[in-house]
Amino acid sequence: MRTTIIKKTLRVPQSDGAAGDGGATARQLDAALLKVGFKASRELLEHVSGTADAVEYSHEIVRAVKELVGAQAQHNPYFRDFPRNVPDTVEFWLECIGDVAEFTGNLLDLPKYGRVQHTYEEMLAAHDDLIPSLKDRVTVLHLGGTLDDEITRLYLELAASPIPLGEADRALLGELATQRLDLASGDVPTRENRAILNAARLVAQRPLTGTDTVTDVLRLASEASGGDVTLREPTRFRSFRRAERRALLAALNEVAPSKFGDVHQHREAWKRLGERLHPHEYPFEHAQDVFAVARKEKTVRSFAGQVEVAFADGDADLALRILAKAPGMLLRQVDRLVRHGASNVEEAVRAAAPDVSGRVLVSVLEHLANREKPDAARVFANRGRKVWIEDDTRPPLDPAAVAAITAVVEDELVRRLPDFSELVVDPEVLDVVVPMSGTATEDGFGVLPRGSKLWFEGDVLRFFVHWRQRVKRTDYDLSAALLNENFEFKGHVSWTWLKRKGAYYSGDVTEAPDGATEFIDLHADALHAKYVVPQVNIYSGEGFDDVAESMFGFMSRDRDQMGKPFEPSTVRARSAMRGKGKVALPVMFEREGDSWFGTWLHLYLRGTSWGNRVEQNRDLTKLIASAALHRKYFTVRKLAELFGRKGSTSDAPIVHIGLSQAETGGVTTVAQLGNMLSD
Repeated sequence: MRTTIIKKTLRVPQSDGAAGDGGATARQLDAALLKVGFKASRELLEHVSGTADAVEYSHEIVRAVKELVGAQAQHNPYFRDFPRNVPDTVEFWLECIGDVAEFTGNLLDLPKYGRVQHTYEEMLAAHDDLIPSLKDRVTVLHLGGTLDDEITRLYLELAASPIPLGEADRALLGELATQRLDLASGDVPTRENRAILNAARLVAQRPLTGTDTVTDVLRLASEASGGDVTLREPTRFRSFRRAERRALLAALNEVAPSKFGDVHQHREAWKRLGERLHPHEYPFEHAQDVFAVARKEKTVRSFAGQVEVAFADGDADLALRILAKAPGMLLRQVDRLVRHGASNVEEAVRAAAPDVSGRVLVSVLEHLANREKPDAARVFANRGRKVWIEDDTRPPLDPAAVAAITAVVEDELVRRLPDFSELVVDPEVLDVVVPMSGTATEDGFGVLPRGSKLWFEGDVLRFFVHWRQRVKRTDYDLSAALLNENFEFKGHVSWTWLKRKGAYYSGDVTEAPDGATEFIDLHADALHAKYVVPQVNIYSGEGFDDVAESMFGFMSRDRDQMGKPFEPSTVRARSAMRGKGKVALPVMFEREGDSWFGTWLHLYLRGTSWGNRVEQNRDLTKLIASAALHRKYFTVRKLAELFGRKGSTSDAPIVHIGLSQAETGGVTTVAQLGNMLSD
């Protein structure tokens, strides 16, 4: 748990060992951290200096940060000298074929192809040491409280998150909830989080709290069965104990009468759950009716169904009157109401906005900002980050209506902002998207929400994929699509094209029982491309959700720094890859002189069952890249404008927005901005 907290918060829980002299170890710790791009705060070094178990404690700290940036693995490229001496593709294939008497036509049958021919130590000997640079990343680790205090603090932070958590954070919250059952978690605004906490209470036979819809009970049953609390994926419900069945049915009985219409959305799941709960064995009539509705033995029109009937009848005003009873749904239907000519939409939004969550208000603002004209293509991503594309056939919205509704929503957000005497925004976060959902990103280090832009310098941009198979032989292929300023396809780099001018591939590794890594280098002064879109293609084997480990990351360095292919101190970001598609699009890059601009995508394409290659996805890649760069997001820059409209107050605190906590504290991180916009 100490390692988890360090990786999650960059706070190091205090050692619980006896006092002692750890001064020498503290100095060694500081040096070891610098090699992987980290630095211990003064308070942390003082704490290590005064502990008797300083050696073991320091090893744990270093191990945690290595895992954070992906440095725990041995990253050994196929071509030992990479990026030097990368051969021509055909020349390399002929060399591999020359080792066999008869070629079957399959490269994977060749003994030399896809299997690293040198040891990790031999690879290291072929590279000079990294020359340190002021441009190298340095991330500060801070001293936290006791381990028990940090566990509690992290539990409360996750439970109180106003935005849905990502998969890794949901799993962590579930683990922490079992350790903190007796701790009141206060307000839990996100329904998935309530279900996770209630699942822990259900198993421990504690009273359930916060279940005010039938779907809340379904989420709880899914989580308690080890299934998907978001209800995106079907859950195989377990057999519940009698006391658990009674608790679930009692909770369902309390809320069912006013929520029967919600049953239709997950009708099949309700039918499966009914087989496990045996509702007719208990005296809960309303709960029994829920399963009758699911089996279509009782007919109930849902709230959403009433809205659809009104639109189908061409009565947008009736639809508006119905939606007025559900403020959140009304805001989500604003585009449709305006398109269908509903009257007084602005007034309805003004009445509903105070009762709507901050993340819905932000999503409405972002949506309206992109409705001035039709998009070249509409790019959708579900909560699992799988992408699909459609033509944009919607007519543009009336600019006057958009401006009026936007003003109402912005006024409500300004009202919710905290009072401040001065606003300080770190320049590096101005183009970061204000996070409204943890499902639009991945777990990792330096990872930002989808649409966020980052800027960094360096003669060389290097990105990498690392994976480790679990059971089956698994072949992931790192590739890069090269596009010009008009997003036209100008070539690629992959196992089928090892190098182009200014772009170099480290070689194809086709199995990973102990882990495998592939790299691509981009040299700014020689690259003939404006945009570069990295892809990770599953050629064969286990999917991103099935492998033991998978990650994507990128680093930058100057040409004269040299160093081995993977240098932890140059890693700018390291992102996990967990998704249902067969092709991952983690990020895209834009070259501007000697600088690089990255835009986070966090998307997955369906792909094919095997044999995915970058050449197959070139048209989709162009559309996604163009859509990502042209879309207007709700960023910290826009949030700063809203702060300016609110105006400062002399006796209020300073608000400082940055990527991470400063040495002196007092920084609102980007991850915490969702709290700021919630009521």
